[in-house]
Amino acid sequence: MFKKPSSTSLRQSKHKRVRKKVSGTTEVPRLCVYKSLNHIYAQIIDDEKSETLVAASTLEKDFAELESKTNKEAAKIIGSRIAEKAKEKGIMQVVFDRNGYKYHGCVASLADAAREKGLQF
Repeated sequence: MFKKPSSTSLRQSKHKRVRKKVSGTTEVPRLCVYKSLNHIYAQIIDDEKSETLVAASTLEKDFAELESKTNKEAAKIIGSRIAEKAKEKGIMQVVFDRNGYKYHGCVASLADAAREKGLQF
């Protein structure tokens, strides 16, 4: 009998396929997005050195007053926050890694907000 794969395993297999082609360098790091049931996370990663340069998430104390930490508005705030932190570090251009998620909803809102604040990808 065939067992249907879970949505998590499908996302992870998509992510593995994309990561074969997308990687961050020192000049152009990778902006990675992750969504859990309760929070949204964004990191800018240098894959050559295997280190996180900048990170933002709804776990930060500044976002304690948000009603929902998983909706589009929270994603917009995280996108603008990650772009501001990246500018402080001198990062202007990134490669976008949607982590196997569809470019829709929260992921698209986060990316659009980061672009509005000046990040190029």
